Amino acid sequence: QVQLMESGGGLVQPGGSLRLSCASSGSIFRAYAMGWYRQSSGNQRELVATVTSGGDTNYADSVLGRFTISGDNAKNSVYLQMNSLKPEDTAIYYCNAQLQPFGALYASDYWGQGTQVTVSS
Repeated sequence: QVQLMESGGGLVQPGGSLRLSCASSGSIFRAYAMGWYRQSSGNQRELVATVTSGGDTNYADSVLGRFTISGDNAKNSVYLQMNSLKPEDTAIYYCNAQLQPFGALYASDYWGQGTQVTVSS
């Protein structure tokens, strides 16, 4: 019953900004880590940024200094603030989470449906 839902994607011009949100639903005991991945046409899915429940963050070199990931432990949600967007940032962005549902002995990996981000003039 645990699900992830992304929002905030869209079309922006180069240099613009977007803020992606990922909300989890269901009976969740604990979130250990959440993050964002992206996949552009003809390429493999790649890591963008992750954040642990302790607040440790990690970024891909290509987005370092431009993107900021943040998590809300109380809401089991994660956000991605994207600034100074470039055309090469165009991709489908997927939310990922390691979540432990109530009644489960350990966490499992969950994925959202993805949201399209297009950076173009």
